[in-house]
Amino acid sequence: MSKTDTMTNLSFEAALAELEGIVKNLEAGKTNLDDMVAAYERGTMLKNYCETKLRDAQMKIEQIS
Repeated sequence: MSKTDTMTNLSFEAALAELEGIVKNLEAGKTNLDDMVAAYERGTMLKNYCETKLRDAQMKIEQIS
């Protein structure tokens, strides 16, 4: 199972919380370079996932209005 497969099971709130944790860890700079790169990649996927969820919600709201 790929990382993106596991992301589809995340709620928006869980994805955002994970993204915030990644940002906090990257800002602290207490991990090695390889882990930082992997965290950055995961963070980018989470950011894209959250943006998609928000866009979908916005479209649903516009359809209701």
